[in-house]
Amino acid sequence: MRILSVLLVSAAVAGSLAAQNAAPPAPPKTNLKVGDMAPDFTLPSTAGKPVTLSDFRGKSAVVLAFFPAAFTGGCTKEMLGYQASLAKLEGIETKVFGISADNTPSQKAFAEKLNLTFPLLSDFAKRQVAADYGVLIADRGFANRATFVIDKEGRIQHIEEGSAAIDPTGAETACARIHHKQTE
Repeated sequence: MRILSVLLVSAAVAGSLAAQNAAPPAPPKTNLKVGDMAPDFTLPSTAGKPVTLSDFRGKSAVVLAFFPAAFTGGCTKEMLGYQASLAKLEGIETKVFGISADNTPSQKAFAEKLNLTFPLLSDFAKRQVAADYGVLIADRGFANRATFVIDKEGRIQHIEEGSAAIDPTGAETACARIHHKQTE
């Protein structure tokens, strides 16, 4: 009986230690769905003037690429991927914007370092856009990596979250599908 008690206590201690060493829980998934209207916003831009999402309605599709932090490995890879795909995306009437909670001067330095020719938008002041899109990790003060493809009517047509959003291929495919539907 004593051996059984020792084994049970040992198992409980081991389980507790394993739980303490486990990876932190994954950030929450966005509450938005394909087909939802994209929340409108106006944010400062590295291009010098504020960008308002609704200004693109009826004109072009939009890719919003939320990234956690400038100058980090995954974010660098993601933004360089969009830069490499930019001509193709612009050719199918799509605007690309990177969005982070970094301040505009930091984003501007990041964009210059990477030679980005598309604007980065700063959600630094209130982080409200990240919250509206359901990607804000509030206790850390930054956005989860996520990509939203929005059609000309302002509806979300594609969402990718987490590490899959580093590669712009899914967004490119969604934009090509949107463009094809509009030209039929």
